Amino acid sequence: MLTTLPLITDPFFYAVAIPAVLLLGVSKSGFGAGFGSLAVPLMALAVTVPQAAAILMPVLLVMDLLGMAAFRQHVDRALLKFLLPCGLAGIAMGALLFRVLDAKVVAGVVGGVTLLFLAQRLLFPPKADSPPPPKWLGALLTATSGFTSFIAHAGGPPINAYVIPLRLSPVLFTGTMAFFFFFINLSKWVPYAWLGLLDGRNMATSLALLPFAPIGVWVGVRIAHRISPVLFYRLVYTGMFLTGCKLLWDAWR
Repeated sequence: MLTTLPLITDPFFYAVAIPAVLLLGVSKSGFGAGFGSLAVPLMALAVTVPQAAAILMPVLLVMDLLGMAAFRQHVDRALLKFLLPCGLAGIAMGALLFRVLDAKVVAGVVGGVTLLFLAQRLLFPPKADSPPPPKWLGALLTATSGFTSFIAHAGGPPINAYVIPLRLSPVLFTGTMAFFFFFINLSKWVPYAWLGLLDGRNMATSLALLPFAPIGVWVGVRIAHRISPVLFYRLVYTGMFLTGCKLLWDAWR
């Protein structure tokens, strides 16, 4: 059936798209959070950033549903209630500015913010009794997450910069982020259609990639339930570091 659809047939595209989908799936489980932001830059080696973002839309929907099902009992509802309006405001801004913003500029901003956050955490590590970040900073970072999520599905690093210092357990962190990004990604469908990105070729290509979505989520979920908090956040930082470097590279090359 897939052979009759107008999907992308370039082998190089699938050589980068399949690893991108697997990385996205692992990040959706919470294990390796931050690595998911590498998905669009990886796929952009073969297609444009807007096309890569559009192709991933159905894949993200399936992953979000799987993630919510796996962590439905581990959600910080009060935190989610605070985060969602800010994230949706960022989505609205991304939709309005999508046609005029250069994707490289967005990549550079996200990469820079990510690396600055990591530098701050390493140079000035928080103490056990450190207060949580202020709400105004959380609102700003979450709105930035919604904005960069709309442009390039790169919403992980900005919101991680706010939520990680809250010191949630790995499963609570993962569950809250799963629900947050479900609503954020769901809100993209109408503006993506309005921008003409959800065409037949992109959707057919997404259908071909869908079987790989649950594999990454399954691997990540199994590991997330067995990993220690210390190792968990070290891997999060590693993913954010690699993401920040890759996004800065994309901005300047």
